[in-house]
Amino acid sequence: MTDFNLDEFLPYKLSELSRRVSGGFSKHYRERYGISVAEWRVVAHLSQETAVSVREIHNRVGMDKPKVSRAASRLEASGFVKKVVNEHDRRLVELSLTPKGRAMIDTLAPIAAAYQDELMAALGEGAAAFVEKVDRLSAGLD
Repeated sequence: MTDFNLDEFLPYKLSELSRRVSGGFSKHYRERYGISVAEWRVVAHLSQETAVSVREIHNRVGMDKPKVSRAASRLEASGFVKKVVNEHDRRLVELSLTPKGRAMIDTLAPIAAAYQDELMAALGEGAAAFVEKVDRLSAGLD
């Protein structure tokens, strides 16, 4: 045996918390739209921009490029995303939401906001301070 205690190891605790919190919301997009976590992350990112390259999504959401590409292909096949090859550099593919993809975001955004409110309420009075510490920790790891 060792003195190492997995249950007290902060990276493990954060990973488990992330998995559970993400799972609480993922049921909404899985049940309604049949999309995966990776696909949701692509759609959510695209909802913030007009058109984005796979490379930009990869950099922002922390998924490897092949995973982003596969998610984008599945989303395109489902009619949520449109792919356009860049005229100046054919290696670059820009993604954008279709009207069907926008409708999905319009449906899920209030559900996401309500889930965020639930989480903040569960944190209680220290919620804002907790979020600030998470932001500080995230910024310090870049």
